[in-house]
Amino acid sequence: MQSIATPATSPATPVYEPTVAPDVLGELEKESRMGGAMDGETSTREVRCIDVSNFEARKHEIAEQLWSASVDIGFFQVTNHGIPVEDIRAAFARAEAFFDQPKDTKAQWPLSRNAGWEHKAQIRPSTRTQDQKESYQVTRPRMAGLWPTEAELPGFQAATLAFERQCWEVGMRLLSCFAYKLGFDADFFTRAHNPELPSYQSTLRMLHYFAVDPALKDELGLWRAGAHTDFDCLTLLFQRPGQGGLQVLPGKEAEGRQWTSVEPAEGVITCNIGDMLMRWSDDVLPSNFHRVRNPLPHEYQGARYSLAFFCQANEDAVIEGPAKKYPPITGAEYLRQRISANFSNKY
Repeated sequence: MQSIATPATSPATPVYEPTVAPDVLGELEKESRMGGAMDGETSTREVRCIDVSNFEARKHEIAEQLWSASVDIGFFQVTNHGIPVEDIRAAFARAEAFFDQPKDTKAQWPLSRNAGWEHKAQIRPSTRTQDQKESYQVTRPRMAGLWPTEAELPGFQAATLAFERQCWEVGMRLLSCFAYKLGFDADFFTRAHNPELPSYQSTLRMLHYFAVDPALKDELGLWRAGAHTDFDCLTLLFQRPGQGGLQVLPGKEAEGRQWTSVEPAEGVITCNIGDMLMRWSDDVLPSNFHRVRNPLPHEYQGARYSLAFFCQANEDAVIEGPAKKYPPITGAEYLRQRISANFSNKY
């Protein structure tokens, strides 16, 4: 595991003044323009699959591949990332066991500040309807009272935290490549996502999209997840084979509405650039739209499970790009505004 040093503030550290922090209306307005209808044609694009094995020896080569894919489409996949397939399968089994708990039991751990359980609570600006899912979110410093007991789910907490750490390790390796390309030092994003600090706010999210209710299958406006961009730096997504629905739309081509399906593959992590990193890159790296559509009549109609790890900068990290295109804003304020817009002020 990586060790983290928290350096003293250097003269180059940007100064954050709340009075100059912009709001995030631009991102929200962009989402709201996407709409919720099953509009837009499908298009075949290459979502590049990048081998990140032998990382330290190949870091600059890998960085060039990640950068090229990210600038072009904003999405990429990675293989040979270091998380064993067995650990991923076990994480999915834990998620399924969690969601199998009675609703009254899960209600003991309600969503608060991006931690805990929610049920149909997320309303996207793009759809203005409830996503057809439930989720359980793990944000390390905010989990007091939000864990199942050993009697309810034996070993759940320890194993979930171990998997969260594995995801963090992969995320920091990938972000170190973007630090290199942006001209930051190698540990820049690792310090900004330091899990040893109480200001840590990266999140592991377990997602359960509901099986299609035959009575609602023709109802317009229902989405497993409406079109959106992520508001983190980098998202790592694990999908279960046979449980598709994820579609992506490159940020540069948003107005064309040409969606591309990303089929699940075991052991492969699908990654996308989030709004935080887009801002940190002065908009060089595009955060792009994605959605989870309901299955078509000829497709698998059962539940869909996925696991997402959101690399979200610590609350006190200051987001400011090399060219200083935007005024600085803290990770705390940035997430507060974005989450409040999605969860009706449940941040």
